[in-house]
Amino acid sequence: MNQKYKPNIRNRYILIGDIGLILISVFGSYVLRLELGPAFTFYLPSAFWMLGISLLIKPIVYSFFGLYRRLWVYASVQELKQIIVAVTSASLMVAILTIAFFSFGFFTGFPRSVLIIDWLLSIFLVGGLRFSMRVVAENLSVASVTPKIAHTRRALIIGAGDAGAIVAREMQKNPQINLLPVGFLDDNPAKQKQQIYGIPVIGTIDDLSKVLDSHRVSEVIIAIPSAPGNVVRKVADVCRVKGVPFRTMPGIYELLGGKVNINRLREVEITDLLRREPTQVQDDKVGTVISGKTVMVTGAGGSIGSELCRQISRWGPSELLLLGHGENSIFEVLMELKENYPSLPIHPIICDIRDYPRLSAIFRQHRPQVVFHAAAHKHVPLMEVNVEDAVSNNILGTKNVVNAAIESGVDQLVMISTDKAIRPVNVMGATKRLAELLVLDAANRTGKEFSVVRFGNVLGSRGSVVPLFKRQIARGGPITVTHPDMKRYFMTIPEAVYLVLQAASLCQSGETFVLNMGQQVRIMDLAEDLIRLSGLQPGKDIEIVFTGIRPGEKLSEDLWDDGHPFISTDHPDIYKADGQEELCGENLAKVVQELVRLAEEGDADTIMQMFDELIPGAAVRSTPPPEYTAF
Repeated sequence: MNQKYKPNIRNRYILIGDIGLILISVFGSYVLRLELGPAFTFYLPSAFWMLGISLLIKPIVYSFFGLYRRLWVYASVQELKQIIVAVTSASLMVAILTIAFFSFGFFTGFPRSVLIIDWLLSIFLVGGLRFSMRVVAENLSVASVTPKIAHTRRALIIGAGDAGAIVAREMQKNPQINLLPVGFLDDNPAKQKQQIYGIPVIGTIDDLSKVLDSHRVSEVIIAIPSAPGNVVRKVADVCRVKGVPFRTMPGIYELLGGKVNINRLREVEITDLLRREPTQVQDDKVGTVISGKTVMVTGAGGSIGSELCRQISRWGPSELLLLGHGENSIFEVLMELKENYPSLPIHPIICDIRDYPRLSAIFRQHRPQVVFHAAAHKHVPLMEVNVEDAVSNNILGTKNVVNAAIESGVDQLVMISTDKAIRPVNVMGATKRLAELLVLDAANRTGKEFSVVRFGNVLGSRGSVVPLFKRQIARGGPITVTHPDMKRYFMTIPEAVYLVLQAASLCQSGETFVLNMGQQVRIMDLAEDLIRLSGLQPGKDIEIVFTGIRPGEKLSEDLWDDGHPFISTDHPDIYKADGQEELCGENLAKVVQELVRLAEEGDADTIMQMFDELIPGAAVRSTPPPEYTAF
C-alpha cells in the first residue's frame, strides 16, 4: 500500500526558526512603534536587552508547553490554542523581566507598548511557522498521489453538519480512499450556497434526484447520525432508482463511545430505515447510576445483555461482572470488552440462575451495587413446547436473582421485560409477567430501587425476524411471513439499552418503566424493505409466502394494560405504568412455589391454567397446539 508522504521536519530546526523569529519580533515591534529614525536609535539599547531576555526565556517556555514535541503537519485548532497560551506566558515573563531591568537602571528609555506589539507578532510568527508545515505537507501529499487516482469516484454527502464535514475532510486528506467530495445536500436553509472545506452545499435532500444527474455522482454518503428513518428511506429510494450506490454513518446510538470518521461508513441496513428521531440525552444521570460502582449483568452473553455491557463500560464502573450460562457467548463479550476497555476490571462468571447456592455465593463474593437482570428464555414458539423450563428459568431464576440481591445488599436492580408480558397469550409472556411481579414485590417489601423496564422487539437480536429474513434472501427465497397484518414494535438494540440505562437513572422503588417504541411496523413492510436493500424486487426476485400465525403469537402487541394508565417521567421517551398489582406478598410467594413444583413434575397443562387464572387478560390456553413446522 502506498503511504501518504508527510515531510518530517525535526523540532531542532523549528527551534532554530523560533530564534530567528524572536529576533524579527523584537526589532519588528520597535520598528512598528518608533519607525527608523532618531527615536529608534535612542531606544535601541532597550531593544538589545529585550532581545536577550526573549532569547533566554521564550524557547524555554515554548519547550515547557510542548511546542517542540509535536508533529506540526497534523496541527489543528487544539495546537493553535496551545501556541497562544505558550506565547502569552512567554511574553508575560519577558515583560516582567524587561520592566524590572529598566526599573533598576540597566538601560534608559523603554517604550512599553512594544511589549504588546511583540506579543502579537510572536503569535503570528510562531503560529505561522508551524501551520505552514501543515499546508506544505498537505500540498505535497496530494501532489504525490494525484497521478495515481485518475479514476477517483465522485461522492455526494447528505448532511452538512459536523459528521459530514469530518467525512469530507477525510476524503480530502486521504486520497487513497479514492473518493472526491463534489457537494453537500442539507435541508437547513442557512447552509444553502455555503462552502465547507471548499465544498459547496448545492441543494436540499429533495434535490437529490436532479443532483445525481447533473453532477455525475458515483456514490452517495448519508452523514447524519441523527437522521430519522424517513430521511434514510428517501435517500435510499432515489439512489436505488438511479442505480447509484449509497452508504451511511451508523445511528447515534451505535456511535456511543466511538468516533465519527469515514471508517465507520457502512451499507444502509434495515435499522436505518426504521430509525427514529434521537431521544433526549441525559448522560449526567446515567453516570450517577454506574460510574465508580460494581455492576453485574445477568444474561451478559445475549443480545441485550452484551449491549448493556458495552454501554455500561463507557461510564467507568469500578468492576463489571458478566454472568451467563453459555461460556462461548460470555467469552466473546469478554474478549471484545477487554480489547476496548483494557483498564476496566471485568469478571466473567459462568452460572445458571436456577442454581441458587452458586448464585448466592457469587453475590456475596463480589457484592454488586447495581444489577441489570437480562437473563431469560425469550423465544416464544420454543417456550410453548418447553413450558417447564420457561417457568424454572424465567420465574424461579428471577426469584433467585432478587433474593440474592436482597441478601447481599444490592442498591439497585433493573429487570429487562417485554411487551409480551401484557395480556399474555403465550408461555414466555406469562412467565415474564410473573417475573415482573417478583421484582416489584421485592421493591415494595424492602424499599430498594428495584424496577422493571418493558419494551418490544429489538432488531437484529439472535433468533429475531431480521436475521431469519436475511438467511432466506441469501438462499433465494421465499421469505416466510406469518400473516399480512402482523405488526410489532421495533427498536434497535443500542437504542433500547440506552433507554434502559436512562430508566435506571429515574428509578426510585417499584416502578414499571415502559419505553416509547413509536408506531408498530408491519412485518410485511419489513420483509419488502430487506429485499430491496439486497438489490432485489419483492414478488419478482424474492417471493413472500404466508405460513399462518405461530403458537403464542398475537397480530399486534401491547405495552401496558388498558386498566393501568401510564404517566410521563423526566425523560420524554420513558413512561411509568401506573397501578397496583393485585398479586403480591404471601399470595405471590405461594403461586411461585406451586408453579415451580408443577414444573418439576412436568405438569404443563396445570401451569397454563394457572397463568390464565392469575394474570389479567391472559389467554395462554387458547393458543393452538404447537407445530414444529411453525418454527
